[in-house]
Amino acid sequence: MTEFALVAPVLLLLTFGIIDFGRALYFYSAGAAAAREAARVAIHASNPLPTNSDVRNAAAVHFPGASVTVPGGCYNGPVPSGRPAAGAAWVFISEPNPPTTVENNPPPNAPGGENTVGSGGPCSAINPAVGNQQLQVTVVYNFVPATPLINNLVADHILFVLQVVARTAY
Repeated sequence: MTEFALVAPVLLLLTFGIIDFGRALYFYSAGAAAAREAARVAIHASNPLPTNSDVRNAAAVHFPGASVTVPGGCYNGPVPSGRPAAGAAWVFISEPNPPTTVENNPPPNAPGGENTVGSGGPCSAINPAVGNQQLQVTVVYNFVPATPLINNLVADHILFVLQVVARTAY
């Protein structure tokens, strides 16, 4: 019993660490799939052309277990420096390598069906990406480990930032 009492905490930590690693790998893979599918929807030449909501919905469908939102309703940026709530994801559609500040006249950064008028406020202006422009879909996911010791070691979160850059087909 004494030996078990000495070994049990290490075995439990190892077991739950493996479970957390598996969960992290699953959410990383699901987030990457969501970003790829959202980019596929954003660049697809359809009638009508895709909208920001179409792209967000595609990411949400392909990211089970996470609520996919857009902070402040700013689909096209700026990408904030903060992090989503635990177990939640943000999705953004922007030009490749977007700045973290508001752009009044950015390069094309929205799917083709969006309004060409800037959104104003804390959001970057919206310029439709037509003419085979590049779009970047960014999915930011906040993973929180379930094991308390691992949770404390990683400061209560692991942030996955998954980006896909693709050229529009319209």
